[in-house]
Amino acid sequence: MTHKAERGLFELRQGRALCVTDEGRSARVLVAAVENLSVDRLEQLHSLGRPLRLVVTPHRAQAMGIATHEGETNLSLRLGPDATSDTILGLATERPPAGSPGRSATVPAAVSGSPNSLEARPASSAESAGLALIRSGLLLPALVTVEVDPGSQVVTRWIEDATILEVSSEDVECAAARSGIEITSVAETPVPLADAEHSRFVLFREGGGLLEHVAVLIGPREAWPDPLPVRLHSACLTGDLFGSLRCDCGEQLRGSLRHFKRRGGGVLVYLAQEGRGIGLGNKLRAYTLQQEGLDTIDADRVLGFGADERRYEAGVAVLRHLGITRIELLTNNPHKVRAVEDGGIEVVERMPLYGGINRHNIRYVQAKVDRSGHWLMDMISQHASAD
Repeated sequence: MTHKAERGLFELRQGRALCVTDEGRSARVLVAAVENLSVDRLEQLHSLGRPLRLVVTPHRAQAMGIATHEGETNLSLRLGPDATSDTILGLATERPPAGSPGRSATVPAAVSGSPNSLEARPASSAESAGLALIRSGLLLPALVTVEVDPGSQVVTRWIEDATILEVSSEDVECAAARSGIEITSVAETPVPLADAEHSRFVLFREGGGLLEHVAVLIGPREAWPDPLPVRLHSACLTGDLFGSLRCDCGEQLRGSLRHFKRRGGGVLVYLAQEGRGIGLGNKLRAYTLQQEGLDTIDADRVLGFGADERRYEAGVAVLRHLGITRIELLTNNPHKVRAVEDGGIEVVERMPLYGGINRHNIRYVQAKVDRSGHWLMDMISQHASAD
């Protein structure tokens, strides 16, 4: 990530405003993350005397009943003058009321115009750059913005006295292009495990500097089988560490290590992609929506995310860095197989990897099959037979 974009993300994570300029500096937009929008920050944006706007992803817009086409761009909605931090947060996260066509209950109070005639337009390049920046930091994908005149003396003074930082949309685009593609090996050391005493941990850092991934090398490399068993495992704090019953992640993690031991070696690439790439905070928000009856994919969409935000370029880069080219991939996910093959790694075999099914995760597992095409029907059939 470029130096300025990295600093800009830090500013947004700290709850401060950021000035984003578009190409040629012909437009300036002040942006602030909805997730940590304070009363003081809202007052600072209002002080410029221009209408505030809420910028959301097309997934969130659809959940609000505003956008209907999957391919639509980010949308910018004009906020009413009485919108508060709480109503704006609700506008960005609320589940539409049951039986409604999709519109959030907060829309009439927080957005100017009638509920059936919202003032919405495609987000500008500067607004979309700001949204891309907070998404890279795993914040809730929603921004409050205010357009300012390029020659605004107030904003110029804020930039000059370091009250706010200025970042260009080009800085953000360059940062996004680097993320996940460039990786650096940071440290390596032996870490004996209960199920694999001969193990080494290798830490990798992405080019953007924000995300770190770990490769766990099981068994002596000279004794590794061919093809090499490999598991690309997205981090799951609740399942991997605490044994949550809402998913099967922890069981898949431990099952892969047992398989490596039986086969005489293998590599686990532990990717920093909590909650299918939306981050822990948003994952917990999605859990709350699931408690209200949504499945895992619809819950993520209500928050403004796609069905699966994970990317596997970093995992492929780790394998290539380790000199691994032929693998037995432990997965039930067809998209992961395709991503690894597209990255130039030969998937000689695919090994299914099942966890257990219980009353807490049955809808989650079923959604994987019905909504994402995962190969889990055998697992569900075995559960049905047991019942």
